[in-house]
Amino acid sequence: MTNRILITVLFSFYATISTAQLYDTDLLSKEFHKGRREVLRKMLPDSTCAVFFSNPERQRANDTKYLYHQDPDFYYLSGYNEPNAMLIIFKNPQTFYDSITTNELIFVQTKNQSEEVWTGKRMGTEGVKRELGFSVAYYGNQFPDFKIPFSHFKKVYHKEFYEDVRDNKDDKGDLYSLIKHFKQKTNEQKRKNTEDFTLQGWMATLREVKQPEEIELMRKAIDMTCAAQLEIMKALEPNMKEFQAQAVVEYMFKKEGSEYVGYNSIVGGGENSCILHYETNRKKLDGGDMLVIDAGAEYHGYTADVTRTLPVDGKFSEQEKIIYNIVLEAQEAGIKACKSGAEFRASHKAAVVVIQKKLLEYGIIKSGNDYIKYFFHGTSHYLGLDVHDAGNYGKLTPGNIITVEPGIYIPSGSDCDPKWWNIGIRIEDDILITIGEPEVLSGKLPKKVEEIEAIMKEESLFNKIK
Repeated sequence: MTNRILITVLFSFYATISTAQLYDTDLLSKEFHKGRREVLRKMLPDSTCAVFFSNPERQRANDTKYLYHQDPDFYYLSGYNEPNAMLIIFKNPQTFYDSITTNELIFVQTKNQSEEVWTGKRMGTEGVKRELGFSVAYYGNQFPDFKIPFSHFKKVYHKEFYEDVRDNKDDKGDLYSLIKHFKQKTNEQKRKNTEDFTLQGWMATLREVKQPEEIELMRKAIDMTCAAQLEIMKALEPNMKEFQAQAVVEYMFKKEGSEYVGYNSIVGGGENSCILHYETNRKKLDGGDMLVIDAGAEYHGYTADVTRTLPVDGKFSEQEKIIYNIVLEAQEAGIKACKSGAEFRASHKAAVVVIQKKLLEYGIIKSGNDYIKYFFHGTSHYLGLDVHDAGNYGKLTPGNIITVEPGIYIPSGSDCDPKWWNIGIRIEDDILITIGEPEVLSGKLPKKVEEIEAIMKEESLFNKIK
């Protein structure tokens, strides 16, 4: 009898937690998410509320869906990683049905044993209470009849709605239904008290400064990415295909524990090194090609973003070395400018000074402003739950994590000596802003010409795979 009770208790416990929570011990805690909700609540004016919806599921083909990825704001505030959900944060406590007083509500997808056999356990309301720390939780199919007097609030803040939400006719609590009934409940006063832009700014303010728990996860994602980039330095050789180089990098991500890539890996050689967001990754690599590898492992929702550029044959030519060292000098100047209190674009301005000066010296451009022909993107962006993470792009603050990634791209046919053509170089590292000097979180990955050439002489196990 005791064993039967124990088995029942264990089954009940495992049925209310997600697969990730069964196996990972370093997820963000429920206290973290609750604390973030409390900070947002303090930002809300009196007699207002903020409404968030989960990401929609995306169809890949026929009945096959893409791997689900939660809306970053929704995950940040709740820890909930399933679709078809809605979160409401009230500035002031509200009483419902004369007996339930709460300052937040979450609506989640229902438990469904026949579906869970195919796609895994769902948390359900009890799991959300137990594992995520919500005191009040309901199923999404209860929302249409739930009495929330939105018209009584001075403001109802929400983000813009996604346009690709599909209606599951068999599920009255799906995302389509949640959004539809929210619009109906707020349409009585013709949505005069709803607003869809202020909330985005508040979330940017919250998310641009990383908490210690987030920084720890970012370190792990970045370390995984550095290990992968280091391995491709050893494995890269002429006649390899771009997708084979990509396979080495992404294998290492998985080996190190990454759940997914933070974005589509950019692996471009030769002429493709001059395409910023090249993703085809099918070219056969020649010995004289430079290969840009821009890739980031994602770990528990947080992504790295690291770029290295390698000579496929393991040796920089004279022209490649010149352009590479210009970019490296520009990046070092950009990193040095990443000080607390500096404007966000300080790194870009510092990188531009170097690139302008050097391209003029080598006769690649004829006037200073011509640099934009070959360096035409920003140098930095925030990094976190999104690869281009939320932030206000004001002054740098301790806890910001940003990239510094200058580049020079000289495609064939450019208005310069053909000896420079088809050389594309980008060097990117992930930088933590501190009260002192910036910390290069990806600093363990070598990037000097001599270091790269030495590492590329080393053997990789992947070279033995034919």
